[in-house]
Amino acid sequence: MNSSEQIKQFYLKHLEGAQPDGLQLKAPCPFCKPTENEPPGTMIVDLDPDSFFYGYFRCLNRCRPGGYAPHFGRLMHLDPKLVPGYDPDRTPYVRSIVFPSKNLNPDIRKNQALLSKPQYDFFAAFGVGKGAVDEVRIGFNGRYFIYPYFLEDANCYAARCILPSNDADNFWMGDEKFYGPEFQIFNAEEIDRCEDGALFITDGEKNLLTLKELGYPCIAVPSIAALEVLDPQRFVHLKHVLIVLKNSPEALASAQILATGLGFKVRILKWPANLKRDYHLLHMAKETGADFGREVANMIKSSRAFSPFSSPEREHIDFLDGLEKNIGKTLLGVPTGFAKLDLAMNGLRGINIMGGQPKAGKSSFFMQLSTEAARQSMPVIYYDFENGRQKIYQRTLCRLSRISEVELRKADHEPEVMERLNKTHDEMKRMFQYFRVVTDRKLSPDIMRRQVDFIKHETRLDTCLVVIDSLHKLPFKNLSERRTGIDEWLRNMEAIRDEQNVAFLVISELSRSGENNYNQKPDMGSFKESGDIEYSADNAIILQPNWDLLDPMSTMERKNTLWLVASRENNPGMVGEYALDFPFWGFKEI
Repeated sequence: MNSSEQIKQFYLKHLEGAQPDGLQLKAPCPFCKPTENEPPGTMIVDLDPDSFFYGYFRCLNRCRPGGYAPHFGRLMHLDPKLVPGYDPDRTPYVRSIVFPSKNLNPDIRKNQALLSKPQYDFFAAFGVGKGAVDEVRIGFNGRYFIYPYFLEDANCYAARCILPSNDADNFWMGDEKFYGPEFQIFNAEEIDRCEDGALFITDGEKNLLTLKELGYPCIAVPSIAALEVLDPQRFVHLKHVLIVLKNSPEALASAQILATGLGFKVRILKWPANLKRDYHLLHMAKETGADFGREVANMIKSSRAFSPFSSPEREHIDFLDGLEKNIGKTLLGVPTGFAKLDLAMNGLRGINIMGGQPKAGKSSFFMQLSTEAARQSMPVIYYDFENGRQKIYQRTLCRLSRISEVELRKADHEPEVMERLNKTHDEMKRMFQYFRVVTDRKLSPDIMRRQVDFIKHETRLDTCLVVIDSLHKLPFKNLSERRTGIDEWLRNMEAIRDEQNVAFLVISELSRSGENNYNQKPDMGSFKESGDIEYSADNAIILQPNWDLLDPMSTMERKNTLWLVASRENNPGMVGEYALDFPFWGFKEI
């Protein structure tokens, strides 16, 4: 016997007088207290095999809230072993707090008694009847509606008071310890009643009422902030969770955060694209009237099980799009301006970390690579913690104009020099459309992500080159934990690389050898605090000078050898030799 048939037979056996009626089971409610003039209400059980609410029972008189088979068994005082799906190892949800002895229960009953026709008419205006209002124990204090937040111990310690004519005019009453978002679940007892079944989650008490009027089990949070702190363990015994929030990107993002924690049991109901921002169930109930139930049913029917993965169709489209973008390209990555380097690495892609001893020319090398990329209309963000933007711009001006810094400072220039200078200024002005220097010492991965989005939006391009000078001077939360800070930054670079189509150029320090110098053979162990560098770097390169850095007046040609010491896709080895083009702050590939 399958589980659906077991549930049906369970109700037929323990619900006296039960008779099938289409896709429902009907019987006199065993929980109603009939009088001479009023018989018991009718209990119905959903037996639609295509419904998420199969096995949900409720009394049409709303003598008490409905639920699923485990809750029915508890109300009927049945042996739990008789309930379909019985699990002897299942434990109830328990908070690690001690509930106080004092509660608001007496006040809530007094407030309920103050509800009269004008208050019920307020709810009737959007299709909610007296039965649904009374079921969730809403009250009135003469001015504000009182929405009680009962907890799983069946007591209320805090309630939200809302002015009928203005939702923004609200406050909490009761024990302040229970005002926090972790306690803000309206109709929280419904979760236990829906064990082994389905439950709606929405935002706003009035939106909950529209669903309760239709007969759906539901809980609500007063705000998106409260939704984001819901404990997934609270819903572990549910089979399905249907989330319907207001129509906004922020609400959808919050729903996806919760859904990721709850897993595949979640379905996020989506609004039609033509609806206005912040549209919700309350608006739909007012606009559609008698058709509201059908509209909600259609939303449920069209919903899909939540998945953190994109659809197979989307994956295939993105794959084809990636292939299309590479058609006709001579290089897969960002061109560097150096033929041998482009040949060795097929352009700059992924995370490229370059090491070199102090004063070897790493910064000048990176300035050249990044400004050349910007000159080719590639968006570049240069995170500088070494030189300052003025020095970066000035050295770029020297390299492009072939004018030394000493000559730049002269008051008068020869006409030919002035012509070169003006031409270079115009060229750099165009370059600045794609080149941004950032010196923010409070930089964080989140700020970096936003800045990448900004420059891609401003340049209307979907890729970007990020330069970091240098890895060991990135801001860390705790300077005493630089190693873990570097590893954390590398993890974030990996995510940004993959999520935002970014190539990285990162300068790293080298560690000294046993002789307290940098002359060891270039390999991954040469990188200072290498840690995750060997795992994160798509390409690890080392710029090794072949001249005496301690003899700045040396007349010998200042050559550097560039080594590709490790790569995911390319063969390691010597890339080429690069001569420092002093005093123009550039390099020439030999």
